[in-house]
Amino acid sequence: MNTPTAHTGPLSPGTHSYRIGGIVQRYHVHGSGPVCVAHSGGPGIFWDYLRMPVLEEHLTMVYVEPVGTTEDSRLPSHPHGYTRERYSRFLETLVNRLGVSKVHLLGHSHGAFVAAHHALHRPGQVAGVVLYEGAPVTGPEHGAEAGRRVEAFVAKHLGHPGLPGVLAAFDAMPGISDDEQTVAVARGVLPSYFADYWGDEERLAPFRDAIRATYISGLDEDLTPDVIDDRAALKGLEVPALVVVGRHGVICGPRWALELDELIPDSQLLVLENSGHMGHIEEPELFAGAVRDFVLQTTTAHEGSA
Repeated sequence: MNTPTAHTGPLSPGTHSYRIGGIVQRYHVHGSGPVCVAHSGGPGIFWDYLRMPVLEEHLTMVYVEPVGTTEDSRLPSHPHGYTRERYSRFLETLVNRLGVSKVHLLGHSHGAFVAAHHALHRPGQVAGVVLYEGAPVTGPEHGAEAGRRVEAFVAKHLGHPGLPGVLAAFDAMPGISDDEQTVAVARGVLPSYFADYWGDEERLAPFRDAIRATYISGLDEDLTPDVIDDRAALKGLEVPALVVVGRHGVICGPRWALELDELIPDSQLLVLENSGHMGHIEEPELFAGAVRDFVLQTTTAHEGSA
């Protein structure tokens, strides 16, 4: 059943919502042009940190509120059960409702894992995929690389008064068990997610303070981890792909972007030299230009072959 809205169509500007099995799915439409569906990260980080106004000047951006982030969108098994496959099934319904034959899909951080899964398993819906700050694997190998990147961040900022707070937030990460802790950790680690947070703190502090989050465990309903290894599958990805990474990224750094680009046939790679994990905030014009060009190029190719 649809929740009543004042909108005239599924791609009209503003907030839209509908129900699937009692769970509310919301999405937010901004801009005009070819349709690009954006899936935020976390899991559990609210969608609005991913707003990309520069991109909205060229594309119709459809920002998904991933299920679980708001109380009325939670699974009965919350905080468990939010696997990539489940997120992808919700995406499948959303894309079908938009009324376009194919969309471009942009996933950031954990959202990039979801976007890769969707492009691999539901390629008929996807004209192109942007894997922004993603990786082909999770688990110990990914964790070890993140640990090395954090060590480099510490060495670079040794003696800075803000560093102990960032390290305390990383230390608290494994023990998160509720929404309040999730928000505190997300805001706490954020300086490490930028190339130079403290050098631009006046601009970036409001962004940090606005981060909202819900605790999502990363486990399936039966409490098994949703461990990811897409290396074999990505070699057969048929959807056009753009891989985007910040040179100074800690959590999903350049190593993983280079590997994604190597694995995916005919992919494009953009390394943002002055960004960390938040290139759409740090280098918005360069980021938006690359995504826009990729979308327009693959839209033309898709229309030409249709």
